[in-house]
Amino acid sequence: MENEGKSHYSIPFTSKALSLLQHNCNLQDPEQVKAFIARRNVSNGYKRNLCIACNKFCKYYKIEWSMPLYKPEAKAIKIPTKEKVEMLIASAHKPLSIKLQISMETGLRPIELMSLKAKDVDLDHRLLYPTTAKSGSSKILEISTNLKDVLQEHIDTHKLNPNDKLFKGNADDYGKHYRVMRNNLAEKLHDPTIKNIRLYDLRHYFATTLYAKTRDILLVKQQMGHKKIETTLIYTQLLNLNDDEWTCKTAKNVTEATSLIEAGFEYITEIDGTKLFRRRK
Repeated sequence: MENEGKSHYSIPFTSKALSLLQHNCNLQDPEQVKAFIARRNVSNGYKRNLCIACNKFCKYYKIEWSMPLYKPEAKAIKIPTKEKVEMLIASAHKPLSIKLQISMETGLRPIELMSLKAKDVDLDHRLLYPTTAKSGSSKILEISTNLKDVLQEHIDTHKLNPNDKLFKGNADDYGKHYRVMRNNLAEKLHDPTIKNIRLYDLRHYFATTLYAKTRDILLVKQQMGHKKIETTLIYTQLLNLNDDEWTCKTAKNVTEATSLIEAGFEYITEIDGTKLFRRRK
């Protein structure tokens, strides 16, 4: 895969998939591999990925087989509320809390986030320059003043050089640490719904809130690093939110309206001389 110029992001999964298959069946026997994959109690998407990994193995060793075609099931995306995302960040210790804040503010994939180097952070202009995974388009991501300050402290405390990785470990480590913290928080608060918030949901949260603010689907596509607009269009379907997912405010003069806009509120309409604004929770 390396010799063929395949993305280094896909190689670890292929390795893990082939290890799983090797421990449970004979990779030299395609029919045995097919039977094992068919019996696995996993999603069709995961079965498809196992088949793709096996296909690479068979191609390399010139083993004839007919790859099964598993069509991934369509799944609805669930977006966590702003309050719960912020609760997760506040409950995590550093550096996990920093990673979660980056995920919330930039929508980076875990593997992209964990590949960041100190030189990818422009603290003067509050920008991140990540390497996009899955051969997606390049992107420049803006971060908040608070996150800039937190990253400055992190870089200074750990005396990071420009080519040093921003965080130790890989995407798998990030996911494991997050799930432990999340599950502990759910048990502490006796709120099982917190356990349903996946790390990837912070990426979906970013995309949905960005589209809600801008209504610019091409901007969302670029910021998410999607290759196809069809992938991005799903976020336009997630704005039919319930009333309890919005915070509403009113303004009677320019000063009040300006403050609301600066706080991220969107102007909706005017009734009896009072302007109405709203913002997602």
